[in-house]
Amino acid sequence: MRALDREVIDAVWKSFEPLLPEHVDNHPKGGHRPRTPDRIVFHLILVRLVCGCSWVDAEALCGWQVSDTTARARFKLWVCHDVFRRAFEHALDAYDRIIGLDLSEVAVDGSLHKAPQGGDGTGPNPTDRGRSGWKWSIGTDRNGIPVGWATDGANRHDIPLLAPTLDSIAGRHLLADIDTIHLDRGYDANTVRATLAGYGLDDAVIAKRRKPGDPPHTKVGLGLRWPVERTNSWLVNYGQLRRNTDRKRAHREAQLALAIVFILAAKLIDWRNRWDPPT
Repeated sequence: MRALDREVIDAVWKSFEPLLPEHVDNHPKGGHRPRTPDRIVFHLILVRLVCGCSWVDAEALCGWQVSDTTARARFKLWVCHDVFRRAFEHALDAYDRIIGLDLSEVAVDGSLHKAPQGGDGTGPNPTDRGRSGWKWSIGTDRNGIPVGWATDGANRHDIPLLAPTLDSIAGRHLLADIDTIHLDRGYDANTVRATLAGYGLDDAVIAKRRKPGDPPHTKVGLGLRWPVERTNSWLVNYGQLRRNTDRKRAHREAQLALAIVFILAAKLIDWRNRWDPPT
């Protein structure tokens, strides 16, 4: 798990820290306990994201350096200040400037996961006997770098999430750079083709649905979908994404953004070290 690599953690923290809201001490006499440093809280949030454990367990795993109540409150404050989304925007911009996004081939796909506590943006998961779950729809470049996403309940079909995913990509002014978009056969519908045409994406590779009577080895046109499927496998390594216990959509999306930031940071570090001799 690269997210627990000290070098990756330090790199993400350096870009994350300037985005945090300034703390204002309103205590009338200043006689309270010293405030827990943000760096310690950040590490606890990361441990919870990676392990998928509760706040209390994350507190224990971090050596009781900060209480779960403090960590939870700080996390909610940072979500309210949109810190996690802005951290992703900065990381993606850095990746684009240093390595460069390859938008010649973009793939979009959805991924279903557990959300046992329910809450906003969840629904019955058709692949988990109707238990509560959530879904993300993510778009990636040719190398699997996420450039936009949308989330909803697990009962939501991939097709209604396509437009919000494309809106997310368009909000970063990347839509015009897409040459070809690849979708699986779940998107094989005229409404999808009309949606893509509305976004100016005329070159689409959509796998064909098998029809009754088709030979068993009929080609369905898989397209270049493996980058997005690999990215989804990267993301499900994070326990809180695989089984999320938050009840608010904004909190789930913040953790998704943070996981992607760590993926981007690891890619940038590997790029920097690409000419280093093996040790």
